[in-house]
Amino acid sequence: MTASDQTVSKRRISRSTRTQESGYEERLNTIFEVAHILAVTSDLGKMLPQLLDSLINKWEAADAGILTLYNADDNVLVPAAAHGFRFDRLKDVRLAPGEAMGGTALVSERAELYATPEDVVKARANLTSANRELFHQARAGMPDARSAVCIPLTAGTKKIGTFLLENQRQDSWFVAEDLPFLKAVSDLIALAIENARLRTEVDMARSLEEANRLKAEVISTLAHEMRTPLTSIKGYSTALLMEEGLFSPQAQREFLQIIDEECTVLQSLISDLLESSIIEAGFLKLELQPLNLPRLAQQVTVDYMRASPKHRFLVDFPPHFPIVDGDPDRIGQVLRNLLDNAVKYSPDGGLVVVRGDAGAEEVTISVADQGVGIAPEHLNRLFEKYFRIEQGLGRHVVGSGLGLPICHAIVETHGGRIWAESELGQGTTLYFTLPLNREELGE
Repeated sequence: MTASDQTVSKRRISRSTRTQESGYEERLNTIFEVAHILAVTSDLGKMLPQLLDSLINKWEAADAGILTLYNADDNVLVPAAAHGFRFDRLKDVRLAPGEAMGGTALVSERAELYATPEDVVKARANLTSANRELFHQARAGMPDARSAVCIPLTAGTKKIGTFLLENQRQDSWFVAEDLPFLKAVSDLIALAIENARLRTEVDMARSLEEANRLKAEVISTLAHEMRTPLTSIKGYSTALLMEEGLFSPQAQREFLQIIDEECTVLQSLISDLLESSIIEAGFLKLELQPLNLPRLAQQVTVDYMRASPKHRFLVDFPPHFPIVDGDPDRIGQVLRNLLDNAVKYSPDGGLVVVRGDAGAEEVTISVADQGVGIAPEHLNRLFEKYFRIEQGLGRHVVGSGLGLPICHAIVETHGGRIWAESELGQGTTLYFTLPLNREELGE
């Protein structure tokens, strides 16, 4: 026996002796730590690095490791977590079945022990040139592995992935006695990964079911919303066309005015649907130009002064209000939607205030009403598509439930924010911000 072989033999004896003396405590601590992580963490992105770190910190022989997940569609192993390696390089590795230690464990579905540095080198001999270079970059500054274990992660007959543990120190070693325990730990990890994936699939299924339910509800709601103005249009136009119908010029004008108003309602519903589709498809485009917000707010508010005589309107902007970069049509659309909500949800009239405030880096525009207000549990849902509030109004409010979500998309595309503040019976204030351009900031 050579001196080198005697040294290796002594190390293994030493490792075996330590395993007998402290192995139970080491295994117990590892199990407790793994169980704790599985109990408190369900997000795979957090769980897998924590599990790998725990194994390496608790297991005496382990200094570094890689946990991979099996991508069945591409038939490759993809690194999901690493300890000691540079993950920014490692994440691009794609191991084929049978390639290196991970690919071998995936195919054999057995825990594999690589007891010497020569075994480790031999196991990596069939790495592709691309993977070999990535591993080289990921190992930068790390000692060579002196021994290693690679454990398959399986759930029943399903391949989940593998985890590799490396020993890089001379005072410790992986031995065959480690494999049964590590395989038991791997079964726990594989089960946790599969459960997390199943939860994700269930959540996606529920989301799809909810989306389908919402879609059906939206179609029903919009059909109802459109039927009401269409019924009025049909009724009054039919009456006007009746040969025996003799209506005074004043009555004819009233009929035509109702038809015109109902056409405007239909136009608004259809416009919201089209706008929402454009935004959802990612086709919202802005034509930015210097924007005089006080003038724009005044122009938009004048239309509501004429259309809603029960309400009083006030536009309040400080002098020398800064010019911002914005799309005048889109910001005008936001203001109209906010004013429309203020009028609809203050059916008894009252004061509606459009106010502007300038800060150091952004301007804030608000539209406040004295209406019915919004319950706290509804505030955070205001900008959800199709969400509408009917409580406390005593009447149905015509609308698509898309106005505020459209405002949200427009404001965010401008780089701003939008939110609401309200109390039941105390009215509602809707705010949105727009960033000041660099010239206004003096940059």
